[in-house]
Amino acid sequence: MKKAWWKESVVYQVYPRSFQDSNSDGIGDIPGITSRLPYLKELGIDVIWISPFYQSPGKDMGYDISDYQAIAPEFGTLEDFDTLLREAHSLGIKIVIDLVVNHTSDQHRWFQESRKSRDNPYRDFYIWRDGKEDGPPNNWGSAFSGSAWKLDEATGQYYLHTFGDFQPDLNWDNPQVRQAVYSMMRWWCDRGVDGFRMDVISMISKDPRLPDGEKSPGSLYGNFAPYVINGPRVHEFLQEMNREVLSKYDLLTVGECSGLTVEQATHYANSQGTELTMAFQFEHMDLDGGESFKWNTKKMDLLALKENLSKWQYGLQDVAWNSLYWCNHDQPRIVSRLGDDSTQEARERSAKALALTIHMMQGTPYVYEGEELGMTNGVFDTLADFRDVESINAYHELTENGVLEPEQMLRYLRYKSRDNARTPMQWSSCPGAGFSEVTPWIGLNPNYREINAQEQLAREDSVFRFYQKLIRLRHEREVIVYGNYRLLEPEHPQVFAYTRSWEGRKLLAVSNLAGKPAAFPLPPEFLRGDLLISNLDDTHLAPSMVLRPWEAFAVETSQEEPAK
Repeated sequence: MKKAWWKESVVYQVYPRSFQDSNSDGIGDIPGITSRLPYLKELGIDVIWISPFYQSPGKDMGYDISDYQAIAPEFGTLEDFDTLLREAHSLGIKIVIDLVVNHTSDQHRWFQESRKSRDNPYRDFYIWRDGKEDGPPNNWGSAFSGSAWKLDEATGQYYLHTFGDFQPDLNWDNPQVRQAVYSMMRWWCDRGVDGFRMDVISMISKDPRLPDGEKSPGSLYGNFAPYVINGPRVHEFLQEMNREVLSKYDLLTVGECSGLTVEQATHYANSQGTELTMAFQFEHMDLDGGESFKWNTKKMDLLALKENLSKWQYGLQDVAWNSLYWCNHDQPRIVSRLGDDSTQEARERSAKALALTIHMMQGTPYVYEGEELGMTNGVFDTLADFRDVESINAYHELTENGVLEPEQMLRYLRYKSRDNARTPMQWSSCPGAGFSEVTPWIGLNPNYREINAQEQLAREDSVFRFYQKLIRLRHEREVIVYGNYRLLEPEHPQVFAYTRSWEGRKLLAVSNLAGKPAAFPLPPEFLRGDLLISNLDDTHLAPSMVLRPWEAFAVETSQEEPAK
């Protein structure tokens, strides 16, 4: 096992619009992040990943970039970013930024040139095609509803947009596009950033045939995934990026890879270091999807979850590196999704159990802002309360086509919308939750009066203090970082338990992920081990344990022979 700083790190994701407003305009900003660095230092994280803050029309909350080398005015200035970088580095915290290069905004200079004429030098920066049979070039549907093609009246051709029609896809088959992207990346690296989170990077290579996609029952459009995700040249492109940019710096690089399989991950995040350092997979996040994609109120099946996460632990051992997460800006809050947010006791206990479950695995853990407080899904009474383009478009498409009733779709949005992750950070019980002195860009969760950082920093048994201890343990014990993984009790309907083994040390992580007691036979070798952490203050190790609702703990012992 080759050691690396990014394997030993814990990453904290900041969604800048919702983290801290420093100038009372209702929108979080870069100076706001800088002002909260002492909080993040106390939490103990090593890396901050900041979601997009670039110049953008903001139709997809910054994932529609119009200038990769400029800061959106609502977030601050380049000088503000340099100050953040300098202050973070002085505290030993690294900064990773988003790289969004599957597509740009339709306001980007490249696209503005590209659409001027068919012979414009920038025309081939994007994917333009003639229509067929008085319609688009193929039947693909966009990830944000509707067709994936938009007709440009001036030139009589369609351009591809796998997301919003304001987000035209770049043509990575054009070497000029790739060189322009690499030049931009070098500019940020030379400025001092420590890595990139690469948005939908598995989609940058398209099947040049652009064939029709298969339609699912009731769908108006074909599925582009087989021809866009993990496309024919994606690894060629990433290896070129690595040679020309990434290998020149000491970076953390994580690819957002929808449609990722274990086998594919061994290419994207291979231990030879020819592409990226790690990749995000979504299989465990899709376990409650089903035929309706994500729009439902289903709960994840624990047996399926254990099987899936274990598959990734086993499959990447010694050949690639895992990214570990429950939450991000695109996922609802995990304590509302998989835990129990019905009471304070259940919320805090389940938040800690879920944290221990993921943080004791092999891989780099990611903490999303507010996750360390046990923040819950937001409160959205009507469609007007939502801001997310995916949610709003899906509501209109599914209700207007008669697939779902309006109130049913609203119920699904309240549970699964990306906006659940985007409500403002809850700093205190003061008006505005300490986030802003004015009305924020999206509604506050009214439970900020009970769930906030100020209250939890003052309490030793808080969710914050539990995350703090988990992070410290990872820094102190190599077995948590590098140890081999083995799942225990795979058929247990409530308990997620596994061991980690490394250089003569062995660790056991146990979580009862249910609101009722569960019997668990403690492996004898851990009976006299060191209890490293527990979410209850009176956990007692015994041969036949009855775990209380949401009880979770980790214990370490020595073993006679080092793990092979």
